[in-house]
Amino acid sequence: MSSKKSATAKKAAPASETDVAPAGPRPARLTAASVLAAVEGVVLLGFGVYVLIMGLTGDPESPQQAEMLGVTVLALAALPLAAARGLWRRRRWSRGPAMITQLMALPVAWTLVQNGGALLAAGVATALAALAALALLINPTATEALGIGPRDA
Repeated sequence: MSSKKSATAKKAAPASETDVAPAGPRPARLTAASVLAAVEGVVLLGFGVYVLIMGLTGDPESPQQAEMLGVTVLALAALPLAAARGLWRRRRWSRGPAMITQLMALPVAWTLVQNGGALLAAGVATALAALAALALLINPTATEALGIGPRDA
C-alpha cells in the first residue's frame, strides 16, 4: 500500500515543481530583464490610455478607430506586464512572452526611426531597450535562474 502512495507522490512531484521558482537569489540580469519588460508594459499602458482618452475627448478623424487603437494597445500592454511579473517571480513560462515582446518591439523601433524627428529618439530608445532585454534573456545565468537548463547533447 505504501509503495502505491510513494509512486503517486513521485508522479505528482514534477507537476508541482514547475510551479515553484528555483532556489537561490534572483540574478541581477533577470531582475534587469524584468524591470525592462515592466517599463515597456507601463509605457504601452500609458500610450493606450492616452490614445483612448484622445479618441473619446479629442477630435480625431475617426473616433472609433482611435478608441479601438487605444483598447488594442491596452490589451498589448498585458503581455510585457505579465512577462515582467513572471520573470520577477522566476517563472519558466515568462521567458517566451518576454522574448516575443522584445522581438515585436524591434520593427516598431525601426518604424519610429524611419519617421525621424522627435520619433527618432523614441525609436532608438525602444531598440536599445529591446536589444538589451533580449541579451539579458538569452544569458545562461538568466535561463538557469528560470530553471531552463542547457539542451542535452
